Amino acid sequence: MKLITTAWMLCIWQGIFAQHLKTMETTTNNTEAIVSVIDQYFKGIETGDTVLLGQTFHKDALLFGDINGEAYAKTRNEYLSGVANRVSPEKSGQPFEAEILSVDVINSIAVAKLHVRMYAFNYYNFLTLHETEGNWLIINKTLTNVID
Repeated sequence: MKLITTAWMLCIWQGIFAQHLKTMETTTNNTEAIVSVIDQYFKGIETGDTVLLGQTFHKDALLFGDINGEAYAKTRNEYLSGVANRVSPEKSGQPFEAEILSVDVINSIAVAKLHVRMYAFNYYNFLTLHETEGNWLIINKTLTNVID
């Protein structure tokens, strides 16, 4: 009986505590700012502009995923170096298609699901963004190439 009473009191305590949690905040301004960062990210990829692209990432951002079954892991700087050393879709004349599939925002964090087609790749990206001092930056990118 003592165990049941203790369990019941813990449930009541947790219920009281949960009622005092802060409300999650999602505003249109946040979504607009995030979409602006993603648009800049897309433009940087398409044109190969590593300065523009670099401005979308936190200096310590990491990138993970797989490309055709091969593991992919890079730092922000390794990723930007790779972009700098390839011919951009714009310069190659190859089509570049990019779209935002979803954006979820809670307080100062966000997750965006993206679809990017370039060259022979059909990428799905998940970007994690964080707002610091009024600026949204990509802190993590995960990606995979889906073979059609």
